Amino acid sequence: MKNKFDISDFVDYLTEEKVIKNLVNRVIARRKELKISQKDLAFKSGVSYGSIRRFETTGEISLKSLIQIAKVLNSLEDFNKLFIHTQITNLKDIKL
Repeated sequence: MKNKFDISDFVDYLTEEKVIKNLVNRVIARRKELKISQKDLAFKSGVSYGSIRRFETTGEISLKSLIQIAKVLNSLEDFNKLFIHTQITNLKDIKL
């Protein structure tokens, strides 16, 4: 019988699945920190309860729904930080 190993168990290697799982875990933790149930989150965000449940179990959700959820969880500003890369054009600009 062959043992199967996932390289990510040994190397800090991000996969799409890991990123999704980490995001879902952070959303659940934030929701619980704010003491908001799935049903309350659905009501406050306008995202269906089924979509909330599906997201928390499978990680599948539309971007619009995720943004609506983030707004309720006071995390909307986090989306403005995505894909921002500071471009250094001069070594003098680097602050040490």
